[in-house]
Amino acid sequence: MIKKKKQYVRIGLAIVIITLFWTVGTGYYRDLAAKNEETYKGLKIFSDVIELVEKNYVDPVDSKELINKAIQGMVHSLDPHSSFLPPEAFKELKMDTQGEFGGIGIVITMQKGVLTVISPIEGTPAHKAGIKAGDKIIKVNGESTKDMMLWEAVKKMRGPKRTSVVITILREGLKEPVDFKLIRDIIPIESVKSFSLKPRYGYIRITNFNDNTSKGLKSSLEKLESGAFPLKGLILDLRDNPGGLLNQSIKVSDMFLEKGTIVSIKGRQNAHTKIFKAHANKMKREYPMVVLINGGSASASEIVAGALQDHKKALILGTTSFGKGSVQTVEPLRDGYGLKYTIARYYTPSGRSIQAQGIVPDIKVKKRLSGESAMIESEEGLLKEKDLKNHLDAEPDAGNNKKSDSSTNGDRKKKIKMPRSDSRYGPLKIEMLESDNQVIRALEVLISYNIFKGEK
Repeated sequence: MIKKKKQYVRIGLAIVIITLFWTVGTGYYRDLAAKNEETYKGLKIFSDVIELVEKNYVDPVDSKELINKAIQGMVHSLDPHSSFLPPEAFKELKMDTQGEFGGIGIVITMQKGVLTVISPIEGTPAHKAGIKAGDKIIKVNGESTKDMMLWEAVKKMRGPKRTSVVITILREGLKEPVDFKLIRDIIPIESVKSFSLKPRYGYIRITNFNDNTSKGLKSSLEKLESGAFPLKGLILDLRDNPGGLLNQSIKVSDMFLEKGTIVSIKGRQNAHTKIFKAHANKMKREYPMVVLINGGSASASEIVAGALQDHKKALILGTTSFGKGSVQTVEPLRDGYGLKYTIARYYTPSGRSIQAQGIVPDIKVKKRLSGESAMIESEEGLLKEKDLKNHLDAEPDAGNNKKSDSSTNGDRKKKIKMPRSDSRYGPLKIEMLESDNQVIRALEVLISYNIFKGEK
């Protein structure tokens, strides 16, 4: 059985190689012949390596696993946002944009190789059980999370409603690990939350861009705009919003713009070069706006902030955004696999590329920790797109198309830390907003604007 499997792998590679050889041999497109010849040679070397490892490696090897890892390495070398997705990872990626899933309700990350809780989501099984931000998950159902991929850990904790999962937590202040038995539930991904800061001044926070974001924003706007008097100002909070679906960022921007370009994307293929335009709205939103951003605002968040900034529809306040100005697409492959890869760069209405540069705020205001007089360390210490290995340049011809390697940043690498992002998953409370110096500053800007306009 194993021999047959190996034969299938080699036969598959041989077919690919023969096909490429035929393409070269036909004489079509002479300018591509040399390139195809190099591809043929490379595939032949790859086939030779697979055969030698299969025959002679000290332990038996899984040819399929070797090939998968080789493909993953090839794709990941392109840029930090491209990846080859095994069926489980492809399925998890699709679930993340659908608005709800079965699970325990925690946001996690890998911190120094350890699975760490960023925050429990309010009202979920994890939140009710007492899981806290900073908890380290060392086991899931008794299986160690050491060397486990993030998507693997997520998959193990997700599952049908009313089924159970046991996570083992290591918490600062506790001498021994603690087991939590949690009953899974349907976890809604509420991407839009709103609040009235004071009469006629609204606040809306968008935590990510999923399938339900534009619908949620429309509902929040209608609620804030339904008062007896017109809205006098709106704060749109995009801080620590990592992005999401491109079409949702366009719909969100379109709700505030009446005409003109929202964003343009430019790739090598004509099909990947598009300009997205705004349309007239039934409800013209002419009230002033302030958009809050920081180093954790990326991708779709930057599209919205850039569009509103360029059209002079909103004033941008906070700190420079992350700088992810590239567009990825996900292509389904055979046997449930998927390929996520970069197809284009995006540009704001004025033609600015945000890639590795970010949106620069009109008014720079650093975040102040609650109860402290000193500001949080400058965003220079936070991880940005330009710090990622193999990141794309702002323009396709910049630096002779060479991608930067963060390992050449010297001392900067030692300073890098992840941005604070736990607050965006918590409940929206007036007490929290009243102690947020960036929110207060934004409100002051809106009030001042109306004073200068002569409104009481």
